[in-house]
Amino acid sequence: MSKKQKKTGEIKDEETSIKKFKAVFSKERVLADKSDEAVDLYNKSRYGEYVEDKIQYSLVEALHLLERKRAMLKDAKGKNIKIDVFRKICEKLEKNFWIRYCVFRDLRQRGYIVKTALKFGADFRVYDKGIKPGDDHAKWIVYPLHETETLTLYEFSAKNRVAHSTRKTLLLAVVDDEGDVSYWNSSWVKP
Repeated sequence: MSKKQKKTGEIKDEETSIKKFKAVFSKERVLADKSDEAVDLYNKSRYGEYVEDKIQYSLVEALHLLERKRAMLKDAKGKNIKIDVFRKICEKLEKNFWIRYCVFRDLRQRGYIVKTALKFGADFRVYDKGIKPGDDHAKWIVYPLHETETLTLYEFSAKNRVAHSTRKTLLLAVVDDEGDVSYWNSSWVKP
């Protein structure tokens, strides 16, 4: 490993020829320096958000980047964090993390840009293919659910109302025990 690679934390994965960037997990946050790889990934696929002089990743984004071998994750002391350990930490930090992650991964694999939607009262906002945040608005807001969960009519109506008021389509993403996702679309109809 060259001095430059050691200094920047960039490692070339010999099997895939993709350079990994280093991210640090500390205090429930995942941050990376603005390395060429991290910035390029942001510009092409909108992984992360700029926060001052760093790029911050949501927990689902970080796990997805680890699985895709695009990033290597370290703790605040510089020790490597393995994927399975990170997943367990995330499951302790966030309720329904695995359900949310299954939906995030599925949508990303289908070619959509997925961002958090906390300000909309939803889990994710999803942009149509070819659209990046800032170019246009998200098309859907997504609520991940396990197939055994139930929603009251009041809860469903509230979710649909949020989608309608933000001019987005509601998607309920239903995850089964195998991690497969089915999507249910809901919209308003005027008779």
